[in-house]
Amino acid sequence: MPNTILTATAVTREALRVLHQKLNFVGTITRDYDDSFAQQGAKVGDTLKVRLPNQYVVRTGPNLAAQDTVENTVDLKVQTQKGVDLNFTSVDLTMALDDFSERILEPAMSVLAAHIEADAMTMYRDVYNQVQGAGPATFTRVLQARKILVDNLAPLNGRTCNLNTQDNVDLVDALKGLFNDKTTIARQNREGFMGRTAGFDFMENTLWPSHLRGPSNAAFIVNGAGQTGATLTVSTGAGAPAAGDVFTIPGLFRVHPETKQSTGVLQQFVVGTGATATSFPISPAIVTSGAWQNVSASPANGAAINFAGVASVNHGISMAYQKGAFAFATADMVLPSGVDFASREVFDGVSMRIVRNYDINGDKFPCRLDVLYGFRTIRPQLACRLGNN
Repeated sequence: MPNTILTATAVTREALRVLHQKLNFVGTITRDYDDSFAQQGAKVGDTLKVRLPNQYVVRTGPNLAAQDTVENTVDLKVQTQKGVDLNFTSVDLTMALDDFSERILEPAMSVLAAHIEADAMTMYRDVYNQVQGAGPATFTRVLQARKILVDNLAPLNGRTCNLNTQDNVDLVDALKGLFNDKTTIARQNREGFMGRTAGFDFMENTLWPSHLRGPSNAAFIVNGAGQTGATLTVSTGAGAPAAGDVFTIPGLFRVHPETKQSTGVLQQFVVGTGATATSFPISPAIVTSGAWQNVSASPANGAAINFAGVASVNHGISMAYQKGAFAFATADMVLPSGVDFASREVFDGVSMRIVRNYDINGDKFPCRLDVLYGFRTIRPQLACRLGNN
C-alpha cells in the first residue's frame, strides 16, 4: 500500500512524542498546560499565578487565637518562544511516519529539547540546599540529599536524582546492582533514564551547567543585628558573590517546617541576582516567627558568612528534587490563517504549534515548529543541589 501524505496533526503529535522523550529534566518536574491561555492567544497576559501551600501557627491552651489565611503565590511567566524551522519536500511528506521521524524530526527535536532544557536548568541558582563535595560524587552524598528532601517534607512520589555526566561516571559502578530489573527499565521511555533506587528515579543529562562561585573572599560578616527578610546587609568583604552561591551563618538553624523547633542544622541560603559588597538578595528570606518561620533566630551583628566552595572555582551541578520544586508551563500559540496548514497539539503538558506553507518556486514546504513556555522555581525546599568535582 502506498504511503499517504503526512498530515499536520500526525507531524505535530510525533514531534511532541520525540520532544517528550528527550526532556528528562523538564519531563520530571511539574508541567502545566493552562487553558486560560485561550485557543486564540494568551488572553490572560503572559503570567500564571501559582498558589503555594498555606501554613498556620498552632495554638496551645483553650483560648481561641484565630488567624487569617494569607495565601502566597508566585508568578510564572510564559513568554519564551523557541522553535525549529524546516523545509519539507513533497517526497519527505510521502515517507512513512517512522522514517520521517528518524530523518526529520529526531534531529530537530533534539536541538530544540537541548535549548529548552538548558533554559530550565538555570533554576538551579534558586536552590539553597546543597550537599557539597570537593571530589567525586558518592552514593553517601545522594543519601544526604535524600535526607534534606525528607527533612523538608518532600512528598515521596515524583523524586528524581538528575546527574551530570561526570557524577554519573562516579556513581554508576556503585549503584549498578541497585537499579530495577531489565523488565522495569524496558518500560521507560525517557531518554537518559538509568533506573530507580533510594527513592529516586536516576537520570543522566549532558546539559547541567557547572557553577562558577563568585570572587568574594571569606571576610564577609553580617552588618547589623536582627535582620529579617530577603535582603542581607553585609560588610568587610571584597568581591561580590555570584547568583547561585550558597552560604550559611552561624547560629541560624533551620526549623522543622511544621513544629518550628530548631533542627540544630544550619540553614543554607543562596545569593540572588544583583549582589554587591554591601548587600545580598537571598533566598529563603529570613523569617523568625509566625506560620512561615524558617530559622531559629535572626543573625547576630558581626556573624561570619561562610560560602560553600572555593572562590572563582567551578564545581559541578547535579540535582535531587521532587517534581513540585519546579514548574514548566506552555501555552497555546495562535493559529494563523492563509497558510497551507496549521496545527496545535498538547502532549504531557507541552503545547506545540506547527505551521506550514508552500513555496511554489522551490516546490518546498517551509515549516516552523514553535513552543511558547516559561519556568519557575516554585518550592526550592523540595530540591537539593549536589555540588561535586
